[in-house]
Amino acid sequence: MFTMLPSTNASRIIYKKCLRITKISSSYSTVTSSKEVMDREKKYAAHNYHPLPVALSKGKGIFMWDVEGKQYFDYLSGYSANNFGHCHPRIVKALQDQSAVLHHTSRAFYSNVLGEFSKIITELFGYDKLLPMNTGVEADETACKLSRKWGYKKKNIPKNKAKMIFANDNFWGRSIAAISASTDPLSYEGYGPFLPGFSCIPYDDLTALEKAFQDPNVCAFMVEPIQGEAGIKVPSEGYLKGVRALCTKYNVLWIADEIQTGLGRTGKRLAVDYEHVKPDILVLGKALGGGVYPVSGCLANDDVMLVMEAGTHGSTFGGNPLGSKVAIAALETLEEENLADNAFKMGEIARQTLREKLNEEIVLEVRGKGLLNAVVINGELADAWDICLKMKENGLLAKHTHDDIIRFAPPLIINKDQLEESMDIIVKTINSFSK
Repeated sequence: MFTMLPSTNASRIIYKKCLRITKISSSYSTVTSSKEVMDREKKYAAHNYHPLPVALSKGKGIFMWDVEGKQYFDYLSGYSANNFGHCHPRIVKALQDQSAVLHHTSRAFYSNVLGEFSKIITELFGYDKLLPMNTGVEADETACKLSRKWGYKKKNIPKNKAKMIFANDNFWGRSIAAISASTDPLSYEGYGPFLPGFSCIPYDDLTALEKAFQDPNVCAFMVEPIQGEAGIKVPSEGYLKGVRALCTKYNVLWIADEIQTGLGRTGKRLAVDYEHVKPDILVLGKALGGGVYPVSGCLANDDVMLVMEAGTHGSTFGGNPLGSKVAIAALETLEEENLADNAFKMGEIARQTLREKLNEEIVLEVRGKGLLNAVVINGELADAWDICLKMKENGLLAKHTHDDIIRFAPPLIINKDQLEESMDIIVKTINSFSK
């Protein structure tokens, strides 16, 4: 066999450039150590994250491996994007099969998959319509736009006067809209001016919420049923029922941001299911794409969703055939493998183990639901970052949120033996910091 050279000068130039690109790509793709991986990323990628010093190259089930081949329990699950573990066969197969047939069309045309996905997800969660997007922050911004439009068209709020209420310590991304609602200086400092019409009240405070609702221009209240980045803050029992009642009383839309808490993570299909309440707008993301493809969306009934007309909102990739098929596989996996039930059972064991075995002088609190849990560290005795570094050495990867909280969120497929082995690593590591 031989390769025929291009016949024209222009073709030869393009051909040589292609060869050069191939050589460049191959020369930089092979690394031999974690240090090389980390040094290369620091040199060529923006420094907008502070990663744990581990260079990962493989994932399977609840485990990940670094470039040297060391195995780790994954206790972050890609910030709950990997609810179904790494490289789940059903989800990977859906990705592979659909990518070989039709992966992208844009919403300029119909595809044979979006309607299927929309039917499955709306029937599963009990809504009339899905508005598909890609990332969580896009879906939350979609909910904000939808709420404002509803406020003007259905609640008759005067033009450009609509207001939205959020909870202190909320986190739904770092877009301009998201940081306009943030109370964390690390997110918003240096990025103003901010969007008007956003204000915050204390989380888990129904009195403050009702006071805010006295303003007739309030169109929506967006809240995480359990605050994730704030440190797995679980509200008081009855809070979500109270939110539902107040939103109904004052004709305000309730947006439940279930991007991190949804799809089985807290031991129920949705975290709001613990109080048997239904938000007006449900926002999903992360695990909706099975950890292999970005899929998110808003679910709402027609009286809310249909205020948005054609051409007023969109996304190049939102609702594309590939993402839709992957999301179908993710939802099927969630339901057919009973992963919410498993998360509930494993979560009960995990919290009981942590409360019984952790040194109470080091760990001030254990909290969470399902497999979304956290420990609050006594900052006088230990630092959460240092504990995460030590757990990495001992074969488990978790990440701190704030200086004194460590989040534990393994894939929902974890079994009892794996849970007990990983709990042993966590307990021994944390207790080793006692003086």
